[in-house]
Amino acid sequence: MQKLIETQNLFTDFNTFEGVVKALNGVALVVNEGETYGLVGESGCGKSVAVRSMMRIVQAPGRITDGKVLIFFRAEDRSRGIDILRRSEAYMTSIRGDSISMIFQEACTSLNPVLSIGFQVGESFHFHRRAQMLEETIRELDEELGRGGFFLARGWKRLCRSLFARELGALKEYEAAIDSIDHELYQLEQATAGEALRRKGSLQRRHDRLGEKSALAEAAKRVPFLRRYQHRLERTVRRQVVELLRSLGVPNPERIAEGYPHELSGGMQQRIVIAIALACHPVLLIADEPTSNLDVTIQAQIVELIKSLKQKVISSVLFITHDLGLVAEICDRASVMYAGDIAETASVRELFRNPLHPYTQGLMASVPKVSQTGELATIPGTVPNLIDPPSGCRFHPRCPHAMEICKGVKPPTIEHSPGHWVACYLYPDGKK
Repeated sequence: MQKLIETQNLFTDFNTFEGVVKALNGVALVVNEGETYGLVGESGCGKSVAVRSMMRIVQAPGRITDGKVLIFFRAEDRSRGIDILRRSEAYMTSIRGDSISMIFQEACTSLNPVLSIGFQVGESFHFHRRAQMLEETIRELDEELGRGGFFLARGWKRLCRSLFARELGALKEYEAAIDSIDHELYQLEQATAGEALRRKGSLQRRHDRLGEKSALAEAAKRVPFLRRYQHRLERTVRRQVVELLRSLGVPNPERIAEGYPHELSGGMQQRIVIAIALACHPVLLIADEPTSNLDVTIQAQIVELIKSLKQKVISSVLFITHDLGLVAEICDRASVMYAGDIAETASVRELFRNPLHPYTQGLMASVPKVSQTGELATIPGTVPNLIDPPSGCRFHPRCPHAMEICKGVKPPTIEHSPGHWVACYLYPDGKK
């Protein structure tokens, strides 16, 4: 399968007053095109930090200290991928919400309480699909001008069309310049010579300085009467927002678009967050526990919605959860994470049929079963403090099979069987 995004040896730390929290300890994972990939583990194991590092939205005092995050979104980049940790923030801003989107864990905290639903969903169209919105608005104006009408009305529409055309022309010039810069940066990404490094720095600075706005259109926006021409674009965006909400099963989307987050239920807020993430049809959707704090009926609806969207709209989904039942239901492959390390990765069928890592086995044993008698199995001990994590394998203080070597050196990740990877000294040569 074609890789879509890959992390290599990813380390992320948080500098706190108590010490440095080593949240990620060399995480390596691969999400392929067309699959639903699960990231599962206990709370606090680093799942959310891993995906935030992949999107470069780790907030201070967090810092990515080492590793690579390679994306393979475009066909021309698939020979070696683009390391987004080496790209500018302007580049990341251009792909966040467009090629890669995220459904955050708490819907109520992801929405701005003082902005309308329509405004918040429409921001993605304004930012990432502005050229498409301008083209559609110009097309509507052309159709209206073709039908004739009152002289002053036609004059106003011609002025609006002219201003939108100026905006569209400036935007296309900007996008062409950005594509040219990104292509040259990709060619220079592996370069280490002094001249190449200076050229890369120059290109990055030029990328950040480039403007996408028309001087005439910007001047018109400063004139109270003329700035009304933007209302036509707002109508186009609002129509797209309503259609998107309707496609996600939101009842009465026209009214919902005019409303505010506090007027909606938790399940409806989650649908709005999903709408924001899907506005630009991302290549990769990251869902960070999208069903947390919802009742089981709404959870089922959200899961079914994501599954149907995966078939129709999204290429791949990275689904974060601590619920093994959800992993079994919707994921194709999954990784089990513990204390900042990837313990095991396999197809979901293989993972449930033949769990290898002692931590994975402990998780499976702790799942209630219909035939359950007596007390549930538990994993002894607690998740370690990552300011001072255990040496070697971070699971060894809780592992029933711990050996002396486990305490000294972190185990390598080996391929036990095709597609089934495990980091454990119980399988030094691929066999137990």
